[in-house]
Amino acid sequence: MKTIDNYNFANKKALIRVDFNVPLNEKFEITDATRINAAIPTIKKIISEGGSVILMSHLGRPKQGPEEKFSLKHLIPYLSEKLNTKVKFADNCVDNSAKEKAKSLLPGEVLLLENLRFQKEETKGDEAFAKKLSELGDVYVNDAFGSAHRAHSSTAIIAKFFPKEKFFGYIMENELKNINKVIKKNEKPFTAILGGAKVSGKIEIIKNLLDKVDNMIIGGGMMFTFIKALGGEIGSSMIEEDLLNVALETIEKAKELGVNLLIPTDAVIADVFSNDAQILTSDSNNIPEGWMGLDIADESIKDFSIIIENSKTLLWNGPMGVFEMSNFENGTKAIAEAVAEATKKGAFSLIGGGDSVAAINKYGLANKVSYVSTGGGAMLEFIEGKELPGIKAIEE
Repeated sequence: MKTIDNYNFANKKALIRVDFNVPLNEKFEITDATRINAAIPTIKKIISEGGSVILMSHLGRPKQGPEEKFSLKHLIPYLSEKLNTKVKFADNCVDNSAKEKAKSLLPGEVLLLENLRFQKEETKGDEAFAKKLSELGDVYVNDAFGSAHRAHSSTAIIAKFFPKEKFFGYIMENELKNINKVIKKNEKPFTAILGGAKVSGKIEIIKNLLDKVDNMIIGGGMMFTFIKALGGEIGSSMIEEDLLNVALETIEKAKELGVNLLIPTDAVIADVFSNDAQILTSDSNNIPEGWMGLDIADESIKDFSIIIENSKTLLWNGPMGVFEMSNFENGTKAIAEAVAEATKKGAFSLIGGGDSVAAINKYGLANKVSYVSTGGGAMLEFIEGKELPGIKAIEE
């Protein structure tokens, strides 16, 4: 793997694509710095060797050029503190001022460029724009796994201007190693836990994992499409009618492959979608009309936890219920705890996808699992078996 450990950055200007797409409050303060913190080791490695660093990232989805709320200048105080150096700022990523600031960087100095997406060429994968960016540095480092599935100017196109001097940063390296450990080098039994609202977002993952796993646990809103496909009564629970056949095919394919496909047998149900709703527990395939399933219930939690705690490899993507509401978080919390317990017993556990990461953080268990992926969409596409432009561009 072409990583930064294979290169000496002394007196080199490293152009690093980072993922600083972090949430800011109304005072433009960072409310979750996870992504910035993850990139610090890569930056520090380069400046400690006497290299200088030019950081480029996007923030949010600005529609019409520059917008104050999406400016990367708001990250300067935090970044300067974390790196223990005054980080410089270029308020345009490719104008003459940016060129001058990059050119005058001394070893150990850091320059942050303004939001790449203030230039519409970035998301179009414009080659001329990528070339302008490339002229700012001597070496290209991609450390933005969260954007690796996008063929944008700064994530993929730019690499062609660095035929030899292009590398993965530590985040990219760790992501690829850990995901490959689950997909290609897993220890058995291997259990995939898939939740979230819709089957439609998980079809490709299910297909790609079925011939690799021993157990597949289905939870979240998507479970009701499977239950309905099997002839169950699901009341007014979430359903994707057009995917009933896909659910049946999945059930048949799992049988054919000898995969233990687990669908919840009971559910916590509510009469309205609200934390203040009336709540009952019901068999998941016999939910009364006018009621909806919003979490898995005790029997399913018990069955799933036994499988999880006896697994050697675990992949978790998607919550078991509406965990944002306290009355419907029990299933997700219990699964998170079971994954942590299995990890303690020696299993390798990978957590990925926005909501699963939010859940593992909510219950303070991020340090009790093996790896938490920083890239939601990118991780899912990688597991689906797709070629990611940001990875391909470095490996070519």
